[in-house]
Amino acid sequence: MDIVLKASKVNKYFYEPAEFHVLKDISFEVKRGEFLSLVGKSGCGKSTLLYLLSTMDTDYQGEITINNYRLTGQKQNALAAFRNEHIGFVFQFHFLLPEFTALKNVMLPAEKLNKYSKSEIKDRAYEKLKMLDMQDFALKQSGKLSGGQAQRVAIARALINDPTVIMGDEPTGNLDTANTQIVFEILKDLAQNKGQTIIAVTHDPEFAQKTDRIIEMKDGEIISQ
Repeated sequence: MDIVLKASKVNKYFYEPAEFHVLKDISFEVKRGEFLSLVGKSGCGKSTLLYLLSTMDTDYQGEITINNYRLTGQKQNALAAFRNEHIGFVFQFHFLLPEFTALKNVMLPAEKLNKYSKSEIKDRAYEKLKMLDMQDFALKQSGKLSGGQAQRVAIARALINDPTVIMGDEPTGNLDTANTQIVFEILKDLAQNKGQTIIAVTHDPEFAQKTDRIIEMKDGEIISQ
């Protein structure tokens, strides 16, 4: 199995209101097709770590590589281009544009990437919605979807550019039990059958237990992986 993500001796400090060492010598690797949970109490550093891995925050010491590409030290526009092509995001709150249809929301990252024609992008977006059983809602305004439906559209949007890694920040944190199960099964299927690498920060022990691997953090350190 090839390694798609590697963090080596990553350290992160916050300086306001006082200096605080938030991540301490974080090192781990993630294999292609692995479904990984990052767990730990609030304030342990797991969301901070996800922001570093996702290139949203570049102020750290150590080294992060994705797909053998060294992210550390790259300029912002290079990181933005890399992020759009290689990283798909699923957040606790889906962040869909409510006035746009489900289809249009899914198309947006591909339009930004500008790698495919308009008709190809539309076809790809339909295909991703179909994978998530949301094709019948393609032309519905996303503001009119239920929470579970909106989260499935958000996953389709994360998949549109066939990213190297999907990163989820509490992807089921805002959903009821039934929809949590649906979203989990979708993610599990993507990892098992499509070889999609997934890293999810979660507070849900049941969710974490069913993933391939758990990295547990405490006080800015990895205590088990």
